[in-house]
Amino acid sequence: MSEMNFEQLREWIGKTESTNDMVTAWPVAALAATLNRSEVEPVRGDVLPPCWHWLYFLEAKPLTELGPDGHPKRGGFLPPVPLPRRMWAGGRLEFLHPLHIGDAIRRDSTILSVEPKRGRSGNLVFVTVEHAISSGGRIAVREEHDIVYRDAARPGDPVPEATLGAANPAWRQSVSGDPVTLFRYSALTFNGHRIHYDLDYARHEEHYPGLVVHGPLQTTLMLDLCRRQTNKPVTKLDYRARLPMFHGEVFSVNGNPHAGGGTADLWVANAAGQITMSGMASFAA
Repeated sequence: MSEMNFEQLREWIGKTESTNDMVTAWPVAALAATLNRSEVEPVRGDVLPPCWHWLYFLEAKPLTELGPDGHPKRGGFLPPVPLPRRMWAGGRLEFLHPLHIGDAIRRDSTILSVEPKRGRSGNLVFVTVEHAISSGGRIAVREEHDIVYRDAARPGDPVPEATLGAANPAWRQSVSGDPVTLFRYSALTFNGHRIHYDLDYARHEEHYPGLVVHGPLQTTLMLDLCRRQTNKPVTKLDYRARLPMFHGEVFSVNGNPHAGGGTADLWVANAAGQITMSGMASFAA
């Protein structure tokens, strides 16, 4: 990227947008089924689990306004970064007050930063977006979302360094990364990114060995593990994508609570035990 291109991108810093939605029951029931949770049918007033706000505020652009990767074309609210690959890199969340089915909700978003970097495989641009999700005039969730844009994949690119997860975690759940699960999650979040459902595109255009398991799905699974293992509400989550995860393998969602039970290390590992998503959760006292 040229210096001129980057200065143009920096003009997006401070850009804002606001959207409104309603916490409806059907997406909650559908995601619960996708996560194999045998829960009673959700009804008005039920608490929305942490990170399930990602089922709402969905962007529905016409097909003519989509790029070749299935994402909306660059240059709307997000800056028009001239790098072809866009990925979910990580983020930080604070859960301040619960959201409930039936709530009218609002999301106020701001571009916090646009930063270029040079990685082992080429140019990178990190964009950080802040979201404040509120209901009844009170902020319920504060979120900082990191997006990374990358050069096109090339044969012989360096393989990302892998880290093995801790042996014998206190919490562990096995999950099948099958195409039906990926399709369901793409549909529920209206995510048109072709790496999650178009195997030919994933292999031949982005040079992945298989369909990519969504970063937010892995993050949701980490928090769902907390729900299965403890009754303490999560108040904060810091998470980071480490390696891509591909369909066709049984992977694990893991956790190790710290002494006192106020925090826990969380991670998702592929079939080889390599960490693909890591996080730290904080719990209410």
